[in-house]
Amino acid sequence: MSTPADVGPSVGQSAGDRSLGELISEVTADLSTLMRQELELAKAELQQSASRAGKGAGMLGGAAIAGHFVLLFASIALWWAIGAGTGLGWSAVIVAVLWAIIAGILVAAGRSSLKSVRGLPRTADSVKRIPDAIKGNEGQVATDRSPGRLNDHREKDHR
Repeated sequence: MSTPADVGPSVGQSAGDRSLGELISEVTADLSTLMRQELELAKAELQQSASRAGKGAGMLGGAAIAGHFVLLFASIALWWAIGAGTGLGWSAVIVAVLWAIIAGILVAAGRSSLKSVRGLPRTADSVKRIPDAIKGNEGQVATDRSPGRLNDHREKDHR
C-alpha cells in the first residue's frame, strides 16, 4: 500500500508547478497501483477462503464415511436382532427391504427438490435485456419476470 509520503506532489514541486500531463500521469500511476494492490488482496482472501472450504469439505467427507460405517453396523445389528426370531436369511431380506424403502423415499424427495430448481432467472432476464439496452430499446421488453413469460412477449415483438 502507499504510505503518506508516497502520496502527493514530488518534493520541491507544488501541484501548480506541474503540467497537466504530469498530473494525469501521477493519477494514472496511483490508480494502477491501487488496482494491483486490490487484486493482490482479493487473491489472498480467495486463497484463504479456498483453504478453509477445502478443510471443511474434507471434514464433511470424513463424517460421511463415518456415517456410512454407523449405518452399516446398525444394519448388521438389526439383521442379527431380527434373525433371532426369523432366521438370518429372512432378517437380511427384511433389512434390505427397509433400506430399499428409505432409498425410494430419498429418491422421490431429491427428484422433487431438483425439479424446483429454476437456475438464475433474474440474471438470465438481465442478460437477455443487455442487447436491447445497448440499442436503446429497453422499454419494449416486457417487464413480467415470471419464467417463460419474457420469451412469449419477445416472440410477439418480432412477429
